[in-house]
Amino acid sequence: MFPAFGFGARIPPDFKVSHDFAVNFNEDNPECAGIQGVVEAYQNCLPKIQLYGPTNIAPIIQKVANSASEEMHTKEAMQYFILLILTDGVITDMADTREAIVHASHLPMSVIIVGVGNADFSDMQMLDGDDGILRSPKGEPVLRDIVQFVPFRNFKHASPAALAKSVLAEVPNQVVDYYNSKGIKPKDLSDYECSRTFGP
Repeated sequence: MFPAFGFGARIPPDFKVSHDFAVNFNEDNPECAGIQGVVEAYQNCLPKIQLYGPTNIAPIIQKVANSASEEMHTKEAMQYFILLILTDGVITDMADTREAIVHASHLPMSVIIVGVGNADFSDMQMLDGDDGILRSPKGEPVLRDIVQFVPFRNFKHASPAALAKSVLAEVPNQVVDYYNSKGIKPKDLSDYECSRTFGP
């Protein structure tokens, strides 16, 4: 199950601009069944909304950060959140986005941004933090690099596997860095009891 959110659109019923709405329009349960469910929800959603600027992604990052923060305070802290953002626009809330990423860098989450189209994505490269340490507008540095930016245009003629490899390249180390920083060791597989019995 994948929660799917939209941003930068006027949504029904009152057509106010929203930057963190459930793509299936069910705010209480934004989850979609599998990638096919996400695609279907997106296709059903598009005719009902009006795409609208500005492009603000801080609200979505904050929404996922709230879930990650709740998980961090559980005893197990076993869930790690990965936010995949697909955008065709240059973001217009850069200061708020930097602030949200610095806050999220303390939480069990990573952010992957895929830039679609031919916009100038130089701001996105800065969020990635590979060229230096990302800081909030107040100067607070990220605790760890949690953002991976991938321009889709670089993979137009590549295999889906090449795109997937680039998109997911930094996630394993980000997960390990988070749990190491918290002193949480991997559980032994024997700790998990299989609740299902498999037939032949």
